[in-house]
Amino acid sequence: MSRPGPLATIARASGAHPWLALLAWALLVAVAIATALSGLTGETLFDRLKSSAPTANSESSRADDILAGGDDGADPITLLVHGAGLDDPAVVAAATALGDRFSADEFVDPLSIPTLPDGSYPAAAEALFSDDEKGVLFVVRSDDEKALDVLLEQREELRSELPDAVVEVGSGDLLVDSIVSISQSDLERGEAVALPIALVIMLIVFGGFLAAGVPLVGAIAAIIGALGALFGFSFLMDIDTTVINVITAVGLGLSIDYGLLIVSRFREEYRRLDAAARGTESEGGRAERRTRRLLAISRTADTAGRTVLYSGVTFAIASLGLLAFEPRIVRAIGIGALSVTVIAIASALTLVPALLGLAGDRLIRPGALAHIPGLGRVITRFGDVAPDEGVFSRLTRAVQRHPAIVTILCVLALVAMAAPALSLRLANTSADGIPASSTQATFVDTLAVNFPDAASPRIVLVTDSESAAESWAADVESIANVDSVSTPLESGDGWRSIVRVTPTDGVGVVQAIRAERPDPSALVTGIDARTVDFSQSLIDRAPLAILIIAFGTIALLFLMTGSLVVPIKALVASTLSLGASLGILVWGFQYGNFAGLMNFDTADVLGVDVLVIVLVLAFGFGLAMDYEMFILSRVKEAIDAGVEGREAIALGLQRSGRIITSAALTIVVVFAGFATGDLMVIKQLGVALALAVVLDATLVRLLLVPAFMTWQLKIMWWAPRWMKRIHARFGLRES
Repeated sequence: MSRPGPLATIARASGAHPWLALLAWALLVAVAIATALSGLTGETLFDRLKSSAPTANSESSRADDILAGGDDGADPITLLVHGAGLDDPAVVAAATALGDRFSADEFVDPLSIPTLPDGSYPAAAEALFSDDEKGVLFVVRSDDEKALDVLLEQREELRSELPDAVVEVGSGDLLVDSIVSISQSDLERGEAVALPIALVIMLIVFGGFLAAGVPLVGAIAAIIGALGALFGFSFLMDIDTTVINVITAVGLGLSIDYGLLIVSRFREEYRRLDAAARGTESEGGRAERRTRRLLAISRTADTAGRTVLYSGVTFAIASLGLLAFEPRIVRAIGIGALSVTVIAIASALTLVPALLGLAGDRLIRPGALAHIPGLGRVITRFGDVAPDEGVFSRLTRAVQRHPAIVTILCVLALVAMAAPALSLRLANTSADGIPASSTQATFVDTLAVNFPDAASPRIVLVTDSESAAESWAADVESIANVDSVSTPLESGDGWRSIVRVTPTDGVGVVQAIRAERPDPSALVTGIDARTVDFSQSLIDRAPLAILIIAFGTIALLFLMTGSLVVPIKALVASTLSLGASLGILVWGFQYGNFAGLMNFDTADVLGVDVLVIVLVLAFGFGLAMDYEMFILSRVKEAIDAGVEGREAIALGLQRSGRIITSAALTIVVVFAGFATGDLMVIKQLGVALALAVVLDATLVRLLLVPAFMTWQLKIMWWAPRWMKRIHARFGLRES
């Protein structure tokens, strides 16, 4: 008998001393709750969150610095009134009252600005008036914390006096607070949707509440631990609201995946040991059963535990690739993903074995649900431990009759689904997709429609002189899809001209303007320019990220299997499934086909968020590798046991198929639950990852992988001789 490996030693110790392991995890969870969620230190994780459009160090950021002119003063707070005449007594009274409350250098009173001889307002004041002359903005810059209270009081007075008008107060801080609140609500809603359905799925898989609850307990502990880790990181770097939702959804999915695999393999090993001991002298004693239970935990850790470790390392490699990018938000998500992956692995290899050791024989006995007429049959049919012959082995043998044809058809189907991605239009949903549930939604929408020059502009031309600004503005007006260019105004250390475009044309217009700029000192900024720069920043660093992920995955799978073909096949298959999921994402969101199902207005969704594409490629790949590991570990076990190649593939699919299906279904529910939220970036990410998992667990793992492995069986385990020597010395083995 081979000596137990380190994973078996750790898991066995947890199973042998379950209360000690549970106490350690309880302390970890308690500390995380006290710091990150309860605010024991004076603020919670949500208090420390930031919310802003993703940016990169680029041309647009340099232009923004010029326009700011080094101004680090108070952010403006705006009282918006629309739907009333400028000479309305209530509006005039409000202007007078606010003028009395604030000093001249802190307050802009547009009603007191004199008109020009032709009756128009100076260009510097035009932004404060609505295009239809039925609205006005009162803008206050003050470090006094009571400034907001003053404007809120004035808002209530105007609302009572102008019941048919839109009267709102808006500011950057209010918008951030609103987005953070929505993020927290989305998080709670996602968990409320995902956890109960995940429990139902695992009840069907395991046939009892006890076994089904073990993976969920591990998942909840891992998520709370990850939130605690993010709270610590928030003191070292800014953590965006998006990071919390992404990491919670991914961590929940990983933890449930790993918990399912560990519990299922434990039940299989324990039943095998029970069957071997039946009728012997050591069958029924309490000490003997405890010995068998700990042996089952050891064997589980040396097999399924090893798979969990390798899967987690693969996901960590994908997360590590995110650290290659420059934007802060991408790096923060990468660090958060690394944290939650480490905690999910630790939970699966210590907390779950402790729960297994505590539950004991009750985990392998049929649960109460198994005795319910009808339901018991379903549980037996779809349970976690599969017979050596079943639907997955039969499907694999059917595929093996024509492996080349099945491979080609699967590839063609995935390429066809990926086709819409060729018309991908990049978007920045953080700027464009303010949720309707936001308390700032009405303010932002009214500002954009009726005060376009005061709203966040889509494109801004920045120069160092008025003459250069006027000349460039005249040239830009002739560019296709440009609606108009505003009169240049001095701003900060430069001059700016706002370019009005239809939102869907903005990115293309930015690229056209930059291609014909008069000189290098002429800069372009604005929402669409930042989107272009953020995208380009990601593209510039993408080769390094891809190299990290590809090299790390190939190295790990090679050390695991001794084959060079297997990891290359895994990379190609994952790329195809991810491309297909992005294609469906474009079809659903950019083309508006998911509008009814996902409850969004097509006018607010200009395309697919740039951040979503990066995260889908990284996390979708990591999740796909989970299922690749699940299958490979079972196929390799069969081959190492002397099973013939084609039969080993069928047996590996049969033994892993139920767990892959159950895990995939659970993780799809998790992502779908988070996709019901209001934040568009999370909605798109949840849908994309759910699609990636569905495609990977069905078309790829059940058809493409066994077909390709069978078709290329003669070379499947090939590697150059020098690599074989490396594997012989450093290869990863079960124990």
